[in-house]
Amino acid sequence: MDQDFRHEPVMVTEVLDLLGPLPPGWVIDATVGGGGHAAAVLEAHPHLSVLGLDRDGAAVAAASRRLAPYGPRAQVVGARFDRLALEAEKLRRQTGSDVVGVLFDLGVSSVQIDRPERGFSYRSAGPLDMRMDPSSGMTAADVVNGYEEAELARIFRDNGETRWAGRMARAIVAARPLSDTAALAEAVAGSVPAPARRRGHPAARVFQALRIEVNAELEVLSATLDQVPGVLPRAGRALVLAYHSGEDRMVKDRFRSWSGGACTCPPGLPCACGAPRFARLLGRGARQAGAEELAANPRASAARLRAVEMVEMVPDPEDQS
Repeated sequence: MDQDFRHEPVMVTEVLDLLGPLPPGWVIDATVGGGGHAAAVLEAHPHLSVLGLDRDGAAVAAASRRLAPYGPRAQVVGARFDRLALEAEKLRRQTGSDVVGVLFDLGVSSVQIDRPERGFSYRSAGPLDMRMDPSSGMTAADVVNGYEEAELARIFRDNGETRWAGRMARAIVAARPLSDTAALAEAVAGSVPAPARRRGHPAARVFQALRIEVNAELEVLSATLDQVPGVLPRAGRALVLAYHSGEDRMVKDRFRSWSGGACTCPPGLPCACGAPRFARLLGRGARQAGAEELAANPRASAARLRAVEMVEMVPDPEDQS
């Protein structure tokens, strides 16, 4: 099972460089997957421990086995990452140590895509599932066979960022009921002009859009990012690897806001407008994988890595009353 859930983590060198300056404490790997990033952190930085979170039970089991050699420096919990603040507080009470870093590697793992029974891939027939947590929640079948045409078009446009959203939605409604991923991919492929098909399978964007909808990924990410400043102390760091422009834009806007991007005061003068400034950006813009990694790991081509460091504690609202 460990080998089945193991895949090459993206931009490991950059992640390790950004986490290296942290003081001793815990890093929460909020999307632990098979434990690739977590194991690299534990190996490279003996002063750090890692708590891995994942909503996928198979990932929790595999990561637990992979990180077992690190003993008490590693823990893995089955939880969606919007429980970040709760899990951080539990960890503090349990260990007496600070959470000094948070890492997110968003999206779906290559291992989940490679398992037809999970329904994430258009390349092979499988059930219309796409749930990160296969034990609960609506499935892709519920969306594909139950949503109105206009709503399907909206999620294909917003989450899949495709110009053919309306055509795809009409084709899917006309082909209902769709029974598996192969039938869905076929319906989508037939809905777009031939030149568009030559630029890559059009179902790729539809499957991405459905996965984001089924797992409420943007909503969960937004709620979780809002928790990060309250979890990290001064000098704590937050790192996010995003593969979807909507996710990356959300992360960019949050990090910019935390670092004083909302300030309206003239340049060079102290801030007097009251804009929050409790973090600093670690680098200009997003980091991207280098040519060598791209050649070895195509998944890295879409990755955008952003990071911030907390420069002061966020005031507790209860202390302001």
